Amino acid sequence: MPAKQKRILVAEDDPTTRRWIAEILRAERFAVTVASDGRAAWQKLRKAKFDLVVLDVWMPKMNGLDLLAAMRGKKMCPKVIVITSDDTPGTLLAAVRERAYHYLAKPIERETLLTLVNDTIGQRDGAPPIEIVSARPEWVELLVPCSMESATRLEAFMMHLEAGLSEDVRNSVAQAFHELLMNAIEWGGKLNPKRRVRISYLRAKRMLLYRIADPGPGFRFADLDHAAISHGGPIDHGFVREQKGLRPGGFGLVLVQAKVDELLYNEAQNEVVFVKYLD
Repeated sequence: MPAKQKRILVAEDDPTTRRWIAEILRAERFAVTVASDGRAAWQKLRKAKFDLVVLDVWMPKMNGLDLLAAMRGKKMCPKVIVITSDDTPGTLLAAVRERAYHYLAKPIERETLLTLVNDTIGQRDGAPPIEIVSARPEWVELLVPCSMESATRLEAFMMHLEAGLSEDVRNSVAQAFHELLMNAIEWGGKLNPKRRVRISYLRAKRMLLYRIADPGPGFRFADLDHAAISHGGPIDHGFVREQKGLRPGGFGLVLVQAKVDELLYNEAQNEVVFVKYLD
């Protein structure tokens, strides 16, 4: 028996973009419905069930953020990918607060859109949300479920928060953040989505500061025989991780230190702070 066709609602006020997205998704055998403003999208959502909404933020009559807030009251709420040319921290964090699943900045590339749509539809329903404690652009604080799915979503959002920085700084911070977040989720949270990692992101004029606090009891560096700090380099490190069945590609704490300017652990070593100076 063939799989049931997935239904997608595309809510976008620009007719060219709306038609382009719809044609791409229909070519991939999705059942696509379109709406030209937020109010029309809300009416369609009240009458029919969708697996996914591709949602522009700034639309007439009812903007995308207001529509997201209204959707939270639905018993069966579809996943949402937010698309917008407005990548300011305020808009981004508002989308996260209203539980947008992913965020895609315009201009949109076809392959990026399809990858994100397929990944989002393929994720299981009922995953715990990422909770926002603070949403000020200079001080973001989040509670993140200890799952690989949540980590992937979080990293996509955090990359947009660092817009305006040089590519070198963004790459260094992204790599360090990825490794430390994965350590917190794998080792502190034991990949249990009921447990949460607390993430703080502080952006000042001359520095970025991240603080990652996991729910575990901590560790000793001497016990981390999977880490690069205990081996001759990234190749040996990767081999040991593969033997242990751990995620591939982790580059270890030694290389984290090379990517940032300050790396500090608390006494129990279940909280870590890293700093990247911008001067």
